[in-house]
Amino acid sequence: MCLAIPGRIKSIEENKEGYMRMGKVEMGGIVKEINLQLVPDAKEDDYVLVHVGVAISIVDEEEAKASLDFLNQMNELDELYNCPQEEDMTKEERVIQGDAIISKMLQ
Repeated sequence: MCLAIPGRIKSIEENKEGYMRMGKVEMGGIVKEINLQLVPDAKEDDYVLVHVGVAISIVDEEEAKASLDFLNQMNELDELYNCPQEEDMTKEERVIQGDAIISKMLQ
């Protein structure tokens, strides 16, 4: 199942490695590096919906927390806890993944 997971932006780095706007986003206790290109108005402490490593929209804090609680109760966050960390990916792999995700969403 494909899910968008809500998370809170902990930090933002504009033009990471000269390429894209990235941020550290905490989702259910896990912090991941997320592409923030599609949410240019997002700022630190905002909640965003994250799908496949890309923030796709800004959401209300209450809605985000309720969604996380529900997903946790349904055991739908297992993939989040068991997937490879971005630190294990090369720059090229992150760029390819980000490009593919954004291209797919813009079709």
